[in-house]
Amino acid sequence: MNKLLFLNVFLFTLFSCSDNKEKTYPTKMPLTESVYASATVQPDSLYQAYSIVMGILDKTWLEEGDTVKKGDPILQITNTSPELNVENAKLALQLAKENYNGRAAVLASIQDEIQASELRLTNDSINYFRQKNLWDQHIGSEAEYDNRKLAFELSQNNLNLLKRKYRQTKNELETQLKQAENNYKTSMTTSGDFTITSKINGTVYALYKNPGEIVTTQQPVAAVGKTRAFVIELLVDEVDIVKLKKGQQVFLTLDSYGSNVFEATLNKIYPRKDERSQTFKVEALFKKPPNTLYPGLSGEGNIVISQKEETLTIPKDYLFDASKVITEDGEIEVSVGLQNLDRVEILDGLDEGTAIYKPEQ
Repeated sequence: MNKLLFLNVFLFTLFSCSDNKEKTYPTKMPLTESVYASATVQPDSLYQAYSIVMGILDKTWLEEGDTVKKGDPILQITNTSPELNVENAKLALQLAKENYNGRAAVLASIQDEIQASELRLTNDSINYFRQKNLWDQHIGSEAEYDNRKLAFELSQNNLNLLKRKYRQTKNELETQLKQAENNYKTSMTTSGDFTITSKINGTVYALYKNPGEIVTTQQPVAAVGKTRAFVIELLVDEVDIVKLKKGQQVFLTLDSYGSNVFEATLNKIYPRKDERSQTFKVEALFKKPPNTLYPGLSGEGNIVISQKEETLTIPKDYLFDASKVITEDGEIEVSVGLQNLDRVEILDGLDEGTAIYKPEQ
């Protein structure tokens, strides 16, 4: 009696617990697997304009939101480099010209030395060959012959040295003259007003400086991009990047447009990972963009990597340990396939008539 009573209590408890648990059945339905990404809308060909000189922003030709054509002026900067730099560059150029071809030219001095050396060589050559002829006839002393020969050879060497010195000095002076000309041109360029122009046809989306503020070469002064062409920048987790390829379908929602869903196509995958966020950047293009877009609009995107028109699925929260479910017969192992945020595909282990129970949290 005690054993029978215990068995009845156990069966009653088992079925009571099963009845209390949430229960469902596998269902055949369409299933799409996608990769989640945070999204930001940006103008196509967006770039930041920098100044190549330091100075004061003197004038803005356009306002934020104005359209601009390639080559149109955007900002005008007055350079603050001291005029002394220009004057020093001018003096250095004049000195380089004077050294190269002026009255006090260094080359002229070397040429005078060469002429004097040539005369000395001619004289020593005459004396040497005259003494050589005499020595060949056994006239005169050997010491006299050696002295004449030595003087001739020294004159030759000295003339060769002066000629090499002339060539070397000429090359150095030519280089110094070219450098002085370049420095003078550079100082003239940076000493006047400098105007920043647009590189593309588009819209001025940002001006980072106001007239009167200091402009440096390290900070951008404006942002320019195309007017109607926008791209979607998506940040994808590194565990999902290998699943993506160009041409995949993207469904996008933007915070500014509520529950509206926009369709796009994956267009570009950047191969470099951002080490700070551990994400990769990809780009998508709208198939039909909304009428109004602004740089920086944020939202969420789902990149479709696989889909089936009909397959056996269960709610994702009924699955535990990646591949197990609870049935009336206890825990069983199943084979899973596609997954999305809510449901998972069952490839093997269940059918539509098998009841499954939600595992306890």
